[in-house]
Amino acid sequence: MTELAPYACNPAQSRGRLHPEAPPANRSQFQRDRDRIIHCNAFRLLEYKTQVFINHEGDLFRTRLTHSIEVAQIARTLARNLGLHEDLTEAISLAHDLGHTPFGHAGQDELNACMHELMPSAGGFEHNLQSLRVVDELEERYAAFNGLNLCFETREGILKHCSVSHARKLGEVGQRFLDRTQPSLEAQIANLADEIAYNNHDIDDGLRSGLITIEQLQMLEIFSTHYSQVMRRYPNLERRRAISETIRAMINTLVVDLTQTTLANIRERDPQDADAVRAAPPLAAFSASMRAQADALKSFLLTNLYRHYRVIRMTTKARRIVRELFVAFMNEPRLLQDEYRRKDETAQARAIADYIAGMTDRYAIREHRMLFSMD
Repeated sequence: MTELAPYACNPAQSRGRLHPEAPPANRSQFQRDRDRIIHCNAFRLLEYKTQVFINHEGDLFRTRLTHSIEVAQIARTLARNLGLHEDLTEAISLAHDLGHTPFGHAGQDELNACMHELMPSAGGFEHNLQSLRVVDELEERYAAFNGLNLCFETREGILKHCSVSHARKLGEVGQRFLDRTQPSLEAQIANLADEIAYNNHDIDDGLRSGLITIEQLQMLEIFSTHYSQVMRRYPNLERRRAISETIRAMINTLVVDLTQTTLANIRERDPQDADAVRAAPPLAAFSASMRAQADALKSFLLTNLYRHYRVIRMTTKARRIVRELFVAFMNEPRLLQDEYRRKDETAQARAIADYIAGMTDRYAIREHRMLFSMD
């Protein structure tokens, strides 16, 4: 690891864990967090959770697990460029989707709708809050505490956004949403690495699926510029390699721009420690021109990929599965295993949400079939 910049998070100065533990002997506090995340059940389950395409639609499409690994790779490069703590940045990146439901955002949206409609007092469902809930409460691996007992800095980075009402219930980790301050630079970098990863890799998956075309993408400056450069350099290159080279070049351009713009912001604000970063405006950012190009790409993917009729057909089925599971369990909790049954209705709704959110795509499909099919 490169030498830490003064504005980086230092594990020796961590704000600590919810449950005090002796410091690790042969690794830093943030390394311990990263290792705990990799070994937890929720991380392994990401292998079978949707990114855009449902798990059974093809073996080469991204899953939540491969996406998280790609985010961590990009984020770690950025952290090294900026003198930040690489292990902390990686830990945040690997954990950021631990609370995601099966079937991607469609599953999250439907579970949230069910919670609001059938049990408003339970407070809805949001995958980012659920990721924190996984590492704070739901993982059952250690004798002395529930959850993974991660450092404050890792938990801070996992909680990317939060309503004021929820923030009031979260103690120190939710305070910045009340004070309107920022998280650490490691957290800011992990958040933007997430954007770089899913935008560019959704291009790859979208082209592989045939739902979007190179001709459509060439209307976007960020794609057409890099695709033209690749084809000028390799005029006879086969299509699959040309796409890979283009996406590789786009990611590199975004990483370089983000690094340079963030370093300029750091020089301007001159934060002397991690708390000065938190008190400053957001420091990790793209340049204005690159931000505009990235936003145009996000808008394109929303219109042409995420709202493609074939994707909508599959997500409509997915939403129906989530709703019918939730309603069935709420109407008859005895359908649930004992560990998910609660006497209080609000607590029961939350336990059902935990159960459904923890399902993989294929487990949810199988559970739905078990409840509703006579086969």
